[in-house]
Amino acid sequence: MRVRLPLTLIVGLSTKATKVWSYYGSKSKVVDYYPPPQYDKIIEPFAGSARYALKYYDRDVLLVDKYTIIVRIWQWLQTASEQDIMSLPDLKANEKINRADFSCMEQAWLMGFMVQMGVSSPRLTVSKFAEQNIPRQKSNISEQLFKIKHWIIESGSYEDIPNQAATWFIDPPYQYGGEYYVKNNKHLDYQKLGEWCKSRRGQVIVCENTKAAWLPFRPMKQLRGTVHNTTEAVWSNLETPYDTPQLSLIEKDIL
Repeated sequence: MRVRLPLTLIVGLSTKATKVWSYYGSKSKVVDYYPPPQYDKIIEPFAGSARYALKYYDRDVLLVDKYTIIVRIWQWLQTASEQDIMSLPDLKANEKINRADFSCMEQAWLMGFMVQMGVSSPRLTVSKFAEQNIPRQKSNISEQLFKIKHWIIESGSYEDIPNQAATWFIDPPYQYGGEYYVKNNKHLDYQKLGEWCKSRRGQVIVCENTKAAWLPFRPMKQLRGTVHNTTEAVWSNLETPYDTPQLSLIEKDIL
């Protein structure tokens, strides 16, 4: 069922970006800039840390990812209690995770994402920067467990998802920059992915940066990286505010 919404997008929303754990390529800084969902169901075929689904968590949500660790963490979080999260250790900088201290691998993997910020796979050693963020991450996760109880979370390829009327939020490993993912873009056929995106029923929102050319992406938001500045881009089968170049000029500020 389509949700009828006006074509509006408030630039610079004050709403705090919703997130669970820190993950490479997540959309924490830009999730508020994407068009809102026009359908009751949201599908993320490259789920990762599912920032878009978390923002609109009350919809029907389907997460799919080829990275089994990601899927198993999400599935464990669906059954976890606040106490399960808050009892995770507050490790100090340079300490190492001892997997024997955890009741299941999913806990250890989640902790592995928390001990270093913005990584693409679980780590063992706590970084100095992450040390001070572990208590805050635990609190943030525990407060959001209720949002994901009704989600469907599956392991698999984007190609396996039946075509259906929904809001498709498609955030694949980027053509230039996605090589750092464990399930990276080495064997990802972007031409095939582009045709698949265009064939989806409903509303389609595809994430990339302006270096990519496998769809006619529009500049959306400039970001300052640790090494290079990049410009986030978007393609949609529905109209967005970024379709008009003059409107996108207001996005020249850098986060």
